[in-house]
Amino acid sequence: GKIRLIFEDGLGLVDFHLSNRTCILYISEADLVAGDEFKRRLVRFRNASSLGGIVIVEKTQISDQYFLAVQKLVVLELGMVLLPVANQGEASQLITQLVSFCYFVLLQVREQSKDHNSNPFLRKQCSQLAEPSVFRTVQQIPGVGKTKALLLLQQFGSIHQLCNASVEELELVVGQTVAQQIYSF
Repeated sequence: GKIRLIFEDGLGLVDFHLSNRTCILYISEADLVAGDEFKRRLVRFRNASSLGGIVIVEKTQISDQYFLAVQKLVVLELGMVLLPVANQGEASQLITQLVSFCYFVLLQVREQSKDHNSNPFLRKQCSQLAEPSVFRTVQQIPGVGKTKALLLLQQFGSIHQLCNASVEELELVVGQTVAQQIYSF
């Protein structure tokens, strides 16, 4: 199969669409050096869009001094993916690879659906937590780390249901000792 490329004017804050759920915002060396307009654009995108955003930024000798601040904004504050590239040519190669990868994944999903009559994206989404803060909060319980927090949230779904769980229900997920610690907590 071939990948169809569509040129569209007026994408707004977005520079490229990879799929109907993921897009790319491109920050050139000139954007970095020119000032804070790109930051406002990123924040507006994050606040206005439910799409997954990938930020591709030109990291050159000139723009290197700005990169740490951009990294903090994009990754830590906005929770988006940041991919540095050396120039526009490298950016175009990266975008091509991302498009090919998205297309490959789509084909794999279609094949699995045909072969196994099961779409992995329709399964119960227990591993995707609605709020990372909930996950971090559960980790604050004595004896509970990342793995047990994930298991507990997969089983109980919320902190409220976790708090209302019996010791026996907790034991089935994390064992007797940790279940007692959680129940006492």
